[in-house]
Amino acid sequence: MEKLSFGRTILLVDDYDKALEFYQRAFNCIIIYDELSPDGDRYLHIGFEENAKSGLWLIKDVSNPNLIGNQTGSSPFLVIYTPDIFQIYDHLEEENIELLTEIAITPQSKFFHCSDLYGNRIVIVER
Repeated sequence: MEKLSFGRTILLVDDYDKALEFYQRAFNCIIIYDELSPDGDRYLHIGFEENAKSGLWLIKDVSNPNLIGNQTGSSPFLVIYTPDIFQIYDHLEEENIELLTEIAITPQSKFFHCSDLYGNRIVIVER
């Protein structure tokens, strides 16, 4: 069997452009792929680097809007690694991103939780 790798994680949104703006502003995400299908569906993939093999696939969900912001219940939706926990914490605070916890420091890592525009919990970790 060939080596497998992760592709995209699905993020349900109610507005592509609002979600894109949030992730660009908060985490400097870039567009990896953005195209309309012949039937009008938008394929919007974002990530941290061009040609990234993994990232977020933003999907507008109109069939079940109750799942937007609640895909994983009360568990974190996403974990983002950073080389500088204090820098990203300060940046998110300046951008008025909802910070759910203070920075916790353990022998293995530093981390905190924040929320995206839909209330999805995101964990930021410096390993």
